Amino acid sequence: MRLLVTLTFLVGCQGEALPPKEFDGQRAMRYVEAQLAFGPRIPGQAGHDRMAAWLDSLLHLTADSVVVQRWTHRKAKGDSLHLVNFIARFKPAATTRVLFLAHWDTRPKADGPMSRDSTLPVPGANDGASGVAVLLGMADALKKSAPGIGVDLLFVDGEDYGDFTSDTDVLLGSRYYASHLLPGPAPRYAVLFDMIGDKDLRIPQEGLSLTAAPDVVELVWSLAARMGHADVFVPEDQGGLTDDHVPLQQAGIRAIDLIDFTFGGPQNQWHHTPDDTIDKVSVASLQVVGDVGMALIRTAKQ
Repeated sequence: MRLLVTLTFLVGCQGEALPPKEFDGQRAMRYVEAQLAFGPRIPGQAGHDRMAAWLDSLLHLTADSVVVQRWTHRKAKGDSLHLVNFIARFKPAATTRVLFLAHWDTRPKADGPMSRDSTLPVPGANDGASGVAVLLGMADALKKSAPGIGVDLLFVDGEDYGDFTSDTDVLLGSRYYASHLLPGPAPRYAVLFDMIGDKDLRIPQEGLSLTAAPDVVELVWSLAARMGHADVFVPEDQGGLTDDHVPLQQAGIRAIDLIDFTFGGPQNQWHHTPDDTIDKVSVASLQVVGDVGMALIRTAKQ
């Protein structure tokens, strides 16, 4: 009974008509291109600074308000990184809120298991830029037509910097956000977009999301199915992944991860490699994810 009550609160009845599509996938692809034009968005490097200035400018043009979180992270080796999160807020006074997030930094070295050259940086067309592009496209839609609920779009820094095997110097932006939550009501749930631009997009259900927020997973996958995207949002457990949703879950936010971890094939061949380039990303995939994200907002109940 509790699950059914929660779902009814978060989204309208299953029989209700779906909202008209308003997300612009072509524009989202241009946002991917713009990010890659900055070069690698590695903390401490020029491309990262250019990207930060661009995000700051864009978000101040679209959102009702923008919160900028700047901090210095002391790395395991002892030196420091200067990092910044951006939170674009729509209807900041609303008590019913939802949160969407993506990381905007890129990995310093292409050290994935299938990498052809570990000395090169990762371009990050899919791993980083695709999720950011969807958030920016959602911001454009919310600027044109205000949401009925409060919406926060969180752009986290420093997700991909360090060593995931030892959990060192990674997920830095989401950890900072989770320990410096904004005043006021917490989001009812959070949805992470990570690696969602793959031309062969297939998003199973991430295991830690199923454990921490099964009703939110059901909400998203059932809505996607109603929209005709059951071939993309596949109701299969892909196992747990270390990603930006985890610090949010630890802070008490029911966060889930939308991620296609078969980038380039079943062994995730292009992940953390120099081959994470724009030719691997498609307008159609950005469109599907953006449509689902906007439908979650438009069908949500107060």
